[in-house]
Amino acid sequence: MKKKAKWSNLRFSVLASGSTGNACYIETDQSRLLVDVGLSGKKIEGLFKKIQRDPKHLDGILVTHEHSDHIKGLGILSRRFKLPIYANEKTWLAMESQIGAIPTDLKFQFDCERVKTFGDLDVESFGVSHDAASPQFYVFHHEGKKLTLATDMGYVSDRIKWTVKDSDMLIFESNHDIDMLMMGRYPWNIKRRILGDQGHVSNEDAGEALAEIIGDRTRRVYLAHLSKDNNMKDLARMSVQQTLEKHGYQIGEELGLYDTDAEHPTELITV
Repeated sequence: MKKKAKWSNLRFSVLASGSTGNACYIETDQSRLLVDVGLSGKKIEGLFKKIQRDPKHLDGILVTHEHSDHIKGLGILSRRFKLPIYANEKTWLAMESQIGAIPTDLKFQFDCERVKTFGDLDVESFGVSHDAASPQFYVFHHEGKKLTLATDMGYVSDRIKWTVKDSDMLIFESNHDIDMLMMGRYPWNIKRRILGDQGHVSNEDAGEALAEIIGDRTRRVYLAHLSKDNNMKDLARMSVQQTLEKHGYQIGEELGLYDTDAEHPTELITV
């Protein structure tokens, strides 16, 4: 990785996050990337306008996995702006029938547990436990700064904890409140899937994992991929905060917890 510099120009916005659609924008002065396109092309373009950016300037789209809330608008956006798509081999095979024809010169393979460089940005991929073909998420390294995007994890393995530990900023799954899920309207087979090792991370488990992951340089944690039916922003934030405080962390100016939204982007923040 590159040597640490005093200043960083690594910036990001969580354009949308939740069970209805996901997309995250990352940029430096030399590189602009989008992770996932889980909304319609029209909605994605609208979200880009809100952060005063244009998707036509993207250098590429990274794909985490083939579920529709991550690739709904992928083919449309790629074809409209001639954007390269990066995904591992199994994900390509699983999603090709869903995204329509993509020109060969826009199709690239980015395997799991690899590092790929885009201009001045190093992107590290890591595998997660989820019921998809070969799901992977990403750590972004730039001028000594470290930004992690990790959702759809099922459970947070020791390998994931080691990979993302002491990130400057984390976009981290806090999908559901267990009581809300168990008392909710979902059929048992769906509840069992969500609660399983290939499902999603609960608020409490997110807090426990973050207690091992947060380091001295961690400044912001964005709670992501909240379930529309089985969670609430205030509940997720309160649950994670209580768990972190139990482990000795103080939430405030030095370490903040932030919401993400399925309809509105977060502010474009410098890491």
